[in-house]
Amino acid sequence: MCGINGFISTNQNTSKKIFLDNINAMNNLIFHRGPDDDGVYTDINNDTRIAMGMRRLSIIDLSSGKQPIFSDNKQIVIVFNGEIYNYLVLKKELEEKNVTFKTKSDTEVILRMYEMYGIESFKKLDGMFAFSIHDKIKNKVFIARDFFGEKPLYYTKNDNGFYWASELKSIVNQLPLLPRIDNLGLNLYFKLTYIPAPYTIYEGIKKLESNNYIEYDLKSNNFSSIIIENEHPKNIKKPTFSEAKAKVKDLVQQSVESRSVADVPLGTFLSGGVDSSIVSLCLSRINNSKINTFSIGFEKKSFDESDKARTVAKLINSNHHEFIINEKDLENHVHDILDNFDEPFADSSCLPTYLVANKTSQHVKVALTGDGGDEVFGGYNKYYMGNINQKYTRIVPNTIHKAISKPAEHLFKTKDDNRGVRFLIRRLLNSINYSGDHYWDIISLGFPSNSLSSFLLPEFFQTEPFEYYKESTNIKSPKNLTEYRLIDKVMSLEGDMLVKVDRTSMLSSLECRAPFLNKKLWEYTKSLPHAYLMKGWDKKFILKEAFKGDFPKNFLIKSKSGFGVPVGDWLRSSLKKDLEYFVNDAFLDSQNIFKKEAIKQLVFEHLNGKDHTFKVWTFYCFQKWYCKEYKS
Repeated sequence: MCGINGFISTNQNTSKKIFLDNINAMNNLIFHRGPDDDGVYTDINNDTRIAMGMRRLSIIDLSSGKQPIFSDNKQIVIVFNGEIYNYLVLKKELEEKNVTFKTKSDTEVILRMYEMYGIESFKKLDGMFAFSIHDKIKNKVFIARDFFGEKPLYYTKNDNGFYWASELKSIVNQLPLLPRIDNLGLNLYFKLTYIPAPYTIYEGIKKLESNNYIEYDLKSNNFSSIIIENEHPKNIKKPTFSEAKAKVKDLVQQSVESRSVADVPLGTFLSGGVDSSIVSLCLSRINNSKINTFSIGFEKKSFDESDKARTVAKLINSNHHEFIINEKDLENHVHDILDNFDEPFADSSCLPTYLVANKTSQHVKVALTGDGGDEVFGGYNKYYMGNINQKYTRIVPNTIHKAISKPAEHLFKTKDDNRGVRFLIRRLLNSINYSGDHYWDIISLGFPSNSLSSFLLPEFFQTEPFEYYKESTNIKSPKNLTEYRLIDKVMSLEGDMLVKVDRTSMLSSLECRAPFLNKKLWEYTKSLPHAYLMKGWDKKFILKEAFKGDFPKNFLIKSKSGFGVPVGDWLRSSLKKDLEYFVNDAFLDSQNIFKKEAIKQLVFEHLNGKDHTFKVWTFYCFQKWYCKEYKS
């Protein structure tokens, strides 16, 4: 686990010293991603001017896994961020073909696989990764990102060359001027509360999409982004529910085993929810000694669910570490956490995620998480909303809905940040859509539907920010669970959930692994009937059925709210001074992005008790980022 950087210069006058200074500067900015080691590679001649670097958090092959790693003839070199979980299987396959290895690292396995199979090798990798390979023979650079997008990769091309990096800060630091705000990235952020690939908040800087690789031709200085073709399973006879349940249990256990390979201590995040409880159980079964489990609780009881984690810890007899936090704990870290995302990011669960990662890193170097379980098995409330919208709009005429929606909105309004039944009903009512694209409204947690046009100046507002994703997924009007999950894989999983975990854990130099994010598991659940995943109101049905005998009766059907934090309350208290500054006339006039009176009204309504938590927190996080980048 680490971070990578690289650049290709088109300036023939760049000296070797400048090359080294620049790549070292890029590396130093991501020291937190890999404090154990670093490495740099440069190749400067008449035809090629390239540098690659990395920071390393040593997890596998502590003694001989130093990067960069070269082929025997020195013509191919790699830097790598991540973990390849099937590297021992691939290594054995290569050894049977008389390939020899100098290290015990998974990095060298990627290199040898590339030597044997070329770019076809990328689809054989099971893991989380971002890596770059310089192939001197082909005079090309290949930069790849994993199937789900667990590891980040940014890139840009300008008059000086081509840059890529694990974090935005490494690229932005190398540019002569801070780029302008990208309008599409801006609109995506304010609707979604995050920015999914391929966009960023900056004009000209992109994210490499998950399951893609860049092929850069060093002779022509042209590049293209290409999808990694996957080896899809052969069509099989539809399994019975009993058969599918057994298969799911086997696949989950196997995935936990593959993701527990490490030469350093590891544990699990244990929230007490279905996913983290199952991962912790599976890990405990393959360890001869007690495993370490880690959870956080909140002093505010309406947000605290630590009792569920304690139940599981007792069941599996783990060394359980519980950290109870309060508003002050989060307040002390909120600025550093938000700054580390490098672009606006408003998923408030990043705050407790950082704290549990930070506490966990004091005990272990690797933590298994339950991330991905909702996408793989259909566990989100928004999937209910999608199904309800389909039925509701068929039964209730639009005219009647319009007549009842405003009174219902008033009836279910809330004055605090408690996301209970009233909040969920209000969110459902707001998401009802008769145009066929209701799911795009459901996932817009910041400024849903057309409300954003009321707050952004016309020159910044875009009417169709989701058009790229509708085209790339070929899903313009999502109608079923499979389509909802695919949209989430491409957008919220890559752009929100995995970004949150990667940045907060790496800020603490902790590696997080997600056993549910397994290509085989994803492809298998995609092949199952929807009713296996969601039966009536029972989400993740097959997963819970597969493991229910391993837990106390009804434990897995208990609801859990997740890492909710009362940011709406904080915006009225500890963060109020910042928030008021962000809407003062002079600041908004100089910024010239928002419709001043509308955004001020929204903020002051929230401060005076009307709940606008999602919108105001999204606005607050943007302003925090803006001040850091454009006002510092």
